[in-house]
Amino acid sequence: MNRIEEVLNAKKQENKKSFIGYLTAGDPSIEHLPSLVKALEKGGCDVIEIGVPFSDPLADGPVIQAAGQRAIEGGTSIYKIFDSLSTFRQTIHVPIAFLVYYNTLTIYGIEAFVKKCLEVGIDGLIIPDLPFEEQKELADFLVGSSIALIPFATPTSKERMSFTLKNGSGFVYTVSSMGVTGRLSEFHADLENYINEVKSYTSLPVAIGFGISTTDDVKRMSRLADAVIVGTAIVQKIHNTQGNVDEIETFVQELVEGLE
Repeated sequence: MNRIEEVLNAKKQENKKSFIGYLTAGDPSIEHLPSLVKALEKGGCDVIEIGVPFSDPLADGPVIQAAGQRAIEGGTSIYKIFDSLSTFRQTIHVPIAFLVYYNTLTIYGIEAFVKKCLEVGIDGLIIPDLPFEEQKELADFLVGSSIALIPFATPTSKERMSFTLKNGSGFVYTVSSMGVTGRLSEFHADLENYINEVKSYTSLPVAIGFGISTTDDVKRMSRLADAVIVGTAIVQKIHNTQGNVDEIETFVQELVEGLE
């Protein structure tokens, strides 16, 4: 079993919910990455997503888009992210997943990318622009590895869930609303039935994200899913505080307190 599944399932067996936090690598600088990841861990994240900046991030709302653009303009690249991870990964005890767009893998070289992820201790890949039908090339390199290829479920994908979730691992990234990350659209009208439907197609932990930004949001979503994902609110807090680790840690702690 993948480390991400192990952690989330262990919490589930204790009747506890999990918290997954996201940050954009390179914002406010690549030098901040080690301390910010540590702040998220100390704040209570069970899993940490590291966003790899990309010039055309189709799933990201304006806050994360802006963070990615600042990171790119500051010189952040996948090579620098890997270099940074190699210096601090052993000091972080929770699983780490990349949220990365597929173009980054193709430019780096898919096999080389997977090998580098294994080398630096990446536990999962979340790839918003990689349809199920086009996963085989990457999936072949992941066979027998410790890296999870994390599947998505969306409010419009129920006809596809029976096969798109079958071969996933880590957790199901369940999108709470239509649109992009951040509070640009309302949560799906019938979340409870939607989450229950996702659960009926998989034994993986079900995590819900998109638009979750407050402790009250975390409380509401944790009643429905196994894990809650917060990204935009953390990225905005990092920007507002210019990466002040004490404030970030406290902010994450407050969000985690909403878990039920």
